[in-house]
Amino acid sequence: MEEEKAAISNETEIRHRGIKAMPFIIGNEMFEKLGTWGTSSNLVVYFTTVFNIKHVSAAILMNVFNGTTFISPLIGGFLADAYFGRFKTLGFASIASLMGLFLVMLTATISKLHPPTCGMKKSLCVQPTASQWAFLLFALLLLVIGSGGIRPCNMAFGADQFYPKTDSGKKSIDSFINWYYCVISICFIVSLTFIVYVQSNLSWALGLAIPPCLMFIACLLFFTGSRIYVKVKPEGSPITSIIQVLVAAAKKRSLEQPEDPETALFKHFTKSSINSELHYTNQFRFIDRAAIVTIEDQINEDGSPANPWRLCTMQQVEEVKCLVRVLPIWVSSAIFHIATTQQQIYVVYQALQSDRRLGNNNFKIPAASYTAVSWLTIAVWIPIYDRLIVPSLRKFTRQEGGITLLQRIGIGTFLSALFMLVSALAEERRRNLAQTHPTLGYAKGGGAVSSMPGLWLIPQLFLSGLAEAFGLIGQVEFYYKQFPENMRSIGVSVYYLAIAVGSYASGFLVSVVHQTTQGAATGNWLAEDLNKGRLDYFYYTISLMEIINFVYFLVCAKWYRYKAMVQTLESNHP
Repeated sequence: MEEEKAAISNETEIRHRGIKAMPFIIGNEMFEKLGTWGTSSNLVVYFTTVFNIKHVSAAILMNVFNGTTFISPLIGGFLADAYFGRFKTLGFASIASLMGLFLVMLTATISKLHPPTCGMKKSLCVQPTASQWAFLLFALLLLVIGSGGIRPCNMAFGADQFYPKTDSGKKSIDSFINWYYCVISICFIVSLTFIVYVQSNLSWALGLAIPPCLMFIACLLFFTGSRIYVKVKPEGSPITSIIQVLVAAAKKRSLEQPEDPETALFKHFTKSSINSELHYTNQFRFIDRAAIVTIEDQINEDGSPANPWRLCTMQQVEEVKCLVRVLPIWVSSAIFHIATTQQQIYVVYQALQSDRRLGNNNFKIPAASYTAVSWLTIAVWIPIYDRLIVPSLRKFTRQEGGITLLQRIGIGTFLSALFMLVSALAEERRRNLAQTHPTLGYAKGGGAVSSMPGLWLIPQLFLSGLAEAFGLIGQVEFYYKQFPENMRSIGVSVYYLAIAVGSYASGFLVSVVHQTTQGAATGNWLAEDLNKGRLDYFYYTISLMEIINFVYFLVCAKWYRYKAMVQTLESNHP
């Protein structure tokens, strides 16, 4: 306790307000997610019913849109860490999102901005004009820009408000990440139920007018708390340091490795740096050559290398190793997201052709609202995990998070294969009932509605939520902690880049399967009418991919070594 007080008293320049800043940051995030997800979660239905886009085309468009919103954070995170800082980046991105949501609303309220309604027969539908496409895509582009700045910075900006060099600060950051996702999960539930219901059952114009109003409140909250925020200043492009290490290592590739690199390599650490000083790790030793001192290298009076493109510090080398070590885990994460992406799109099509009636009345659950089950699972599971399971596990494992980050990700990876298997079984049942039992009419733009209750989709969505509670949150925390401090926004961006690659791969997979199975004896797996397709075969295929990915992840986790800091050594076991 005395050490914590001493550490805090040394922080004369920065006052970490911690919990006091949370109402503004969490409030901003809550209303931002209510706004953006209130629109994007039902876009696939909006595309097919208002813009008259075919199911496969809408699925591919959604995968591309989702992928782009997840790849843009890589640019936003770099700009935040290198030039603008997280506060300015968040402010600009929030305004861009507000404008994008407003324009999407206009596509529903102004009749000239969308095609005329075509009724039940898809063949009579009028496709969007070039100008209607242009307006819609511009609105989506603004949402992409907003995501590019908000997603890599909001969680990292919240964690900045806690002092990370004390035990209480570290525990607060861990809890903040867990509760951060708990809050967003609740927001997703509200978006996928109330807002989606208004859009699907009352009015698209009214339903799409709610999100920009919520986003305006998010902007207001964010800027109101600006006086008490800790605003970490950017230290210039961290990418430059990475390139310097690679260039220096290439120039000295002919040098022999030192027998004792930990003592032989050039050491210089600037205490004013926001990065933690790292211990030497015996991996990727070919990069060590960048820190070997030769007779040609000169040292400045302050101990820094005169030519950083020829001689780098051991600290720089270790920071590059942190990034290289993450790459195999990142590949596994991208494959993991192929499964989670499909659950957000094709489960909506499954729901559209299932019995969505609730009880004996005529009320129908909106198809997109079924995905709220995943987020409800996350919202319920996280408090139980954070307050009950983690403290109990901590006593046995002596790990701050109860289990290691890679163990948490591994559980999520295994569950991704399991929920795709359950999804295939549910779809097989839905299709069989549609072909052998009386149907319940026709879905708009689709085929006959199966008599299978939509509640049969809940098990797969429950497992999907559990997989995300372990996998997604574990990945965010993993990238946040394993990247150097001056690259944390980029670290979170790498997490979103994995989702982007998973979304693009998912869209590519949909396109390939759709094209290759058109003339198959089993029929097109991804037919417009699911009753005539074999979506269950598609799910089985993804489940097999995820099983292979789980085995690959276990190999990577066995090989991985956690970032080891001078102040506090972390465990080197997965």
